Amino acid sequence: MRALLSVYDKTGIVELARALHEMGWDLVSSGGTARAIAEAGIPVTDVADLTGFPAILGHRVVTLHPKVHGGILADPTDAEHRADMEAYGIDAIDLVVANLYPFSADPSIELIDIGGPAMVRAAAKNHAHVGIVTDPSRYAEVVAELRAEGSLSPVTRRRLARDAFAHTAAYDAEILAWFDAGMPAGGTRVTEAPDELPETLTIELRREQVLRYGENPHQVGARYATVGERGWWDGARQLGGKEMSYLNVYDTEAAWQLVHAIGDRPAAVVIKHANPCGVAVADDLLAAYTRAHQCDPVSAFGGIIALNRTVTKAVAESIAPVFTEVVVAPAFDADALEVLQTKKNLRILEASAPSTPELSLRPIDGGYLVQTSDPVGIDRSTWSVATERAPSDAEWADLVLAWRIVAKVTSNAIVLVKDGQAVGIGCGQQNRRDAGHLAAVKADGRARGGAYASDAFFPFADGLDAAIEAGATAVIQPGGSIRDDEVIAAADAAGLAMVLTGERHFRH
Repeated sequence: MRALLSVYDKTGIVELARALHEMGWDLVSSGGTARAIAEAGIPVTDVADLTGFPAILGHRVVTLHPKVHGGILADPTDAEHRADMEAYGIDAIDLVVANLYPFSADPSIELIDIGGPAMVRAAAKNHAHVGIVTDPSRYAEVVAELRAEGSLSPVTRRRLARDAFAHTAAYDAEILAWFDAGMPAGGTRVTEAPDELPETLTIELRREQVLRYGENPHQVGARYATVGERGWWDGARQLGGKEMSYLNVYDTEAAWQLVHAIGDRPAAVVIKHANPCGVAVADDLLAAYTRAHQCDPVSAFGGIIALNRTVTKAVAESIAPVFTEVVVAPAFDADALEVLQTKKNLRILEASAPSTPELSLRPIDGGYLVQTSDPVGIDRSTWSVATERAPSDAEWADLVLAWRIVAKVTSNAIVLVKDGQAVGIGCGQQNRRDAGHLAAVKADGRARGGAYASDAFFPFADGLDAAIEAGATAVIQPGGSIRDDEVIAAADAAGLAMVLTGERHFRH
């Protein structure tokens, strides 16, 4: 039996080589893999000695030879294949162990591997007779099966072949993404027009977490990661509570993104069904959480809490009496964890700050809708005061916070903020008047002197009725309606300050 070993990730390769040698396998290898095996005192034949050719063209050609690929692709049950092998002195290769350089780590033309993927694909194609191992985590089970059975079963070889094709597909996806991002070519950078998306998208996903269930208990759910990328979920630690469900992940993502989008002050967010039902900033985290919870305590029941500072015991003691699905923060004091871990079902996540995905994808029948993501930038130099009265400093602070929040609320959306605290949130309504009325009702008088934010323009002047009803004194909206003049006149008549941002933030 003969094995060909050629890997970038050398984790466990010496131990695997030793186990194969002890079972009587002949080993063939090349480059750094061959050196690592030989330095461990394990007999190994260099590919150059097998083929009679050294590595050439600056190592671009090493394993591309009939004695390598003939040995991998040969069907021992085919008489013509056996005759060719005898005629050309080709010996069968029964196991290929190979994995590829993570191209996205340092992309360049020279790191586009040819021989590696060719070997992996050849072995995977001929999996009826050849085993292909691309993942070091599989070494132990492969060795165990070889020791117990003397060979790999058809089921195992098929599973390994599937993983091998996934490995090469992910590698090719990284290269394609590099081209689509504008890889350097001939000293110049080739880029798409800024208002266009690539003609093709290749996205390779790897299952990272099996979830308790999907959106409902009768649905199956899992979290997948984009191969070659690393998000905050990949480093998050769960410090307590039940397994995560689909909605736990979905809502926690919304909470974690929002709490990092509302500025640098201590902040707290409470999310329910992917929409905030409480948001506040303050001088300390306890005050921020207390004020966020006060926005809508009824909706906060069974919600997700996100905090942007280390959780202290005092904050934990404030959270503990409220039924909460998940609490996520950058860190937890030891005594805070003791308090929260008494809640057996509370999922406690410690995580790093999130990034914003470049693209947003939504499935439709037969494909996907794709758009660039909608980060909420605050550049007041592009905003304009449309009314006779300009906002006061306090109103400006509330307007900025309200604008950050409303961009993360399902449309149609209205948010009322007073003194750094969301006091009324109207979301997911079919018309803007209803969204405003809902926000005003929830505010229950707490918005007087505060800010009123709309994620899109007011089509009619009556869109301000809820702001007046709630007692807000400053309004922020994109503008752009054919009736902007009427809306601005209505704001002036009511003594409101109105700011136009020129940018809509619909979120469906």
